[in-house]
Amino acid sequence: MVLRCAMVLLALVCAAALAVLARGTIPPPEEAARMARFVLHNCDWGALATLSAQERLRGRPFANIFSISDGAPGHGGGSGVPYLYLTDMEISVQDLEINSNASLTVSLAQTPYCKKHRYDPQNPLCAHIIFCGSIVKVNDSEAALAKKALFTRHPEMEGWPKDHNWFFAKFNITNIWVLDYFGGLKIVTPEEYYNVKP
Repeated sequence: MVLRCAMVLLALVCAAALAVLARGTIPPPEEAARMARFVLHNCDWGALATLSAQERLRGRPFANIFSISDGAPGHGGGSGVPYLYLTDMEISVQDLEINSNASLTVSLAQTPYCKKHRYDPQNPLCAHIIFCGSIVKVNDSEAALAKKALFTRHPEMEGWPKDHNWFFAKFNITNIWVLDYFGGLKIVTPEEYYNVKP
């Protein structure tokens, strides 16, 4: 009975995600900045790559999965700012304390869209975005916005152990690459990205 309830709940969550993607029509390939905003807003997590500060890996690339949010899920577009909830106890955060530069990759492969269209995650039509920049702690005036963005999308976070000294951070974007069609990567400036209407 519990398994059946879990399966029904999962089916409802997938149906809701499909409905969100259906309402928020995927931008055409010629609108790379809108595509970048669309993909980020529809993704719940990303692969964050840092330069390792760990003794045996020092200076080597190190990728790790982090929950992200640019705003509450659903149609509306979000702010475009990737927010994160971090602790100094996390290995990648220790890397960032030495060198705050990082890259963040998000892909529609984590949504029902690519499965529905039978796109392999490596297929360019299963759009993914690569952000380069740095991770910075948010100031007090932005913390409330980051908290709302993250906790509405990831409600479990609110109950995470307080003794881990969690803090809100954001990915400060300096470069953006979009792969959403055949023919190679497209470059989008941060100004184009933030100025476009999602």
